[in-house]
Amino acid sequence: MVKFETAKEIFYTPFFELIYKAYTIHKENFDASKIQACSLLSIQTGGCSEDCAWCAQSSRNKTKMPKQIITDLKTILDAAQKAKEIGSSRFCMGSSGRMPNREFFEMICKVVKEVKKLGLETCLTMGTLTEDQVKTLKDCGLDYYNHNIESSPEYYKNIVTTRTMDEKINTINLVQKYDINVCSGGIIGMGETNEDRIKMFVLLANLKKPPASIPINRLIKIPGTPLENAPDVDTFDFVRSIALARILMPKSFVRLSAGRETMSEELQALCFFAGANSIFVGEKLLTVRNSDYQKDFELLKKLNMSLL
Repeated sequence: MVKFETAKEIFYTPFFELIYKAYTIHKENFDASKIQACSLLSIQTGGCSEDCAWCAQSSRNKTKMPKQIITDLKTILDAAQKAKEIGSSRFCMGSSGRMPNREFFEMICKVVKEVKKLGLETCLTMGTLTEDQVKTLKDCGLDYYNHNIESSPEYYKNIVTTRTMDEKINTINLVQKYDINVCSGGIIGMGETNEDRIKMFVLLANLKKPPASIPINRLIKIPGTPLENAPDVDTFDFVRSIALARILMPKSFVRLSAGRETMSEELQALCFFAGANSIFVGEKLLTVRNSDYQKDFELLKKLNMSLL
């Protein structure tokens, strides 16, 4: 059991000592010269009833993004094939909304089976799930389920009021009960404190089993959302967050996720040194632009790194 005070002491370790410790732990558990590439496709976008303060897809925010659904299997499989061709080993599919309805869920189950035939790992994010839905996804062969906790339990209610942290944890527990890998992390830069960030990683580390993947997003300030004018994240605090995740959860993939297109090559390299070993590649992350994958590969080449 990881204690908050222990994690806080780690977080505030002198910076170079901290990232050196994270890098050492990373090398003990992974090939530090390898990066996992994942791709993300939004299958259902916009029109969401939730009020997540960072999200362009919420119908409660001023963005007013209409709901769009991809139901054509070929379109999804073409996207998965392209992801594989540019080096992704995992294909992630996102759906806006509180939870999937029956018709959409049945379609997604078919998609999972077909994507797996391409030789890709599959990951879904569809919000809250029932136990029967989790059982069905397990039978379909789903590899990962993404359900981010976003922040600390204390700060969560400041950014989402339409669902609770307990609901999040319940879905995560169900996914783990049926031995589907959990992908769960959060967003840095929503106005939370370093203590909130520490508490988020302590919560993740103290799950029945730490997440197999931990996406760490740097807030993208989207016009029309309540967080469009959020204060900038201190760069060193962001790197400290990466390092803490690596130290507390040494065997998990730590994914440098949304916000990478605003990061310099030097900052990304520092995050890799601090323990990040997974990225999203491709043109978009749900509704926002992603870092250009050609530039990603150029950076990896400069760093003498390569894809898994």
